[in-house]
Amino acid sequence: MSLEHFISQAISSWMSAEGPDSDIILSSRIRLARNVKKYKFPTLFTNDEAKSVIHIIKKRLDDFSFAGLENLELLLMDELQPLQKRVLMEKHLISPHLAENSSFGACVLSENEELSIMINEEDHIRIQCLFPGFQLSEALNMANQVDDWLEEEIDYAYDEHVGYLTSCPTNVGTGLRASVMVHLPGLVLTQQMNRIIPAINQLGLVVRGIYGEGSEALGNIFQVSNQMTLGKSEKDIVEDLKSVVSQLISQERSAREALAKTSNIQLEDRVFRSYGILSNCRIIESKEAARCLSDVRLGIDMKYIKNISKNILNELMILTQPGFLQQYAGGPLRPHERDIRRASLIRERMNMENEETGG
Repeated sequence: MSLEHFISQAISSWMSAEGPDSDIILSSRIRLARNVKKYKFPTLFTNDEAKSVIHIIKKRLDDFSFAGLENLELLLMDELQPLQKRVLMEKHLISPHLAENSSFGACVLSENEELSIMINEEDHIRIQCLFPGFQLSEALNMANQVDDWLEEEIDYAYDEHVGYLTSCPTNVGTGLRASVMVHLPGLVLTQQMNRIIPAINQLGLVVRGIYGEGSEALGNIFQVSNQMTLGKSEKDIVEDLKSVVSQLISQERSAREALAKTSNIQLEDRVFRSYGILSNCRIIESKEAARCLSDVRLGIDMKYIKNISKNILNELMILTQPGFLQQYAGGPLRPHERDIRRASLIRERMNMENEETGG
């Protein structure tokens, strides 16, 4: 395995799999924040301490073995080009913070990209597990296995009264962030999201954009996660999130049914107009591409479109991001050049899909 393995393909193996409720839930993620005892947090430590933390974790990972996660690759951030880091971020394998701010950071990736261990981000260790569809409990189980295995040899910063100690106070306790990536075009088109988001916030959860805090909800894709990690068990945090997301799934399906009953021809027209744009455009900005991809994905889920796999849309949602476009081009592109290349790439991929399915 090499860096090329992770940056050459837009779609991770876990993204191509069908998970529960995958018409609405794109992915489930569990992230555990941990720190090594007697070392300063990454916001304060020296370069030598940063290197020591990487060495400690690398030593433990040398004999790593879990079913399906045998092949691991350690990538050092200071050895990657900015464009390579951006591609990893666009695939959700590393955080924007690690991509942009950590010269002495690293990440460990499994071959199937379900597991990512970020090193020296805001915390020394951030274990991330990504699963397709609605599989929070399964992702938590894997994260806990990796966490327990690391803790056999690594002394974590832990307090008996408050739990795991972290750089950010909102992560103290379990250190757990559970989140789901949801596609909610029905609720957006029926103008219900402005009411739903404040209600979710009141339950101690937060709704963010596609890349988390500070990012936009491109293509009607939102990230829903817990806000606090102190005072609740990992199981309770996950169960609370699952309960709210289950309601979101129900509301989104009801919204889609309502649109089909009251605005069916208008919705079908919207879907096929977007399909036409993607299939024929010569220049397209990222926001318009995301909107059209969302429409086409909705059309597939509602059986308007039958000759395209949802996987192509998962792929294009990432492949059309600025980092990937420039990676494929072999170097930097100006915004206008990216818009032209994005259109060309989408056309080629859509036409390829039609040829493969006989559409």
